[in-house]
Amino acid sequence: MRHIRVERDGAVGVLSIDRRERFNSLDVETAQDLRKAGLQLARDEQVRAVVLRGEGGVFCSGADLKYIKAGGDREALGYLSPAAREVPGGYGEVFKQILEYIHATISEINRAPKPFLAAVDGPAAAGGFGLAMSCDLVFASERASFEWAYGKTALTGAESSTFFLPRLIGLRRAMGLMLLNPRLDAVSALEIGLVNAVLPTAGFDAEVLSVARRLAEGPTGSYAVAKGLLHLAAGVDRLDHHLDQELVSLARSADSADFAAGIEAFFAKRPARFGGR
Repeated sequence: MRHIRVERDGAVGVLSIDRRERFNSLDVETAQDLRKAGLQLARDEQVRAVVLRGEGGVFCSGADLKYIKAGGDREALGYLSPAAREVPGGYGEVFKQILEYIHATISEINRAPKPFLAAVDGPAAAGGFGLAMSCDLVFASERASFEWAYGKTALTGAESSTFFLPRLIGLRRAMGLMLLNPRLDAVSALEIGLVNAVLPTAGFDAEVLSVARRLAEGPTGSYAVAKGLLHLAAGVDRLDHHLDQELVSLARSADSADFAAGIEAFFAKRPARFGGR
């Protein structure tokens, strides 16, 4: 795997996204490898806790917009949806190509009978934001930041973000993050309940690993049952259905004129002019 690294520290698995030159964004190959690594760690009975992190002072910036703008991998598109080879224009099918794998990873995190810890050191934006929120615990370094970001390019949100946000911080705050798109620093994220703790940047990875080791030495069978009960109480048993709805909605928004305008503006480093369609 070129951009996904899996390491073991006793009973702790560490999954790292290592694509710093693209802000740890996910093209289809990286998304496929993320799913493979997530599945491996979620189902390995010798792994009792998992840390998800990004290399180089960035957690993850979501799907790779440069890759999407270039049209994606047509062979991979054909594998997922043969008709997609013939789809003219639009970006929806290219997004699906990546999100199929990211959403499958999130489903594995949700079902895993063990705690997943997100170690957010640096920016977590769009899909990276959603990926962090899908973990059971979220730890932020002092230099971490959190941003919805989808609205910058007229996207509707995916990667579990529209599912977990209202459950984590309430509907009003979730609506504010979506519509106003503030970039939250680590302390602000802690204050509204997006993260469990803010830790010093120096020694951050070691501190999160220490927590993961402590969890791995605990009654992980009981943790697994309690995790399932909490998910049931919070309606997380409907996550997979919601991920399907997110995928359909985001793909539709990616085929819109507003997204075409948004992605051009994104790479031109200027504000987008949206027409609302």
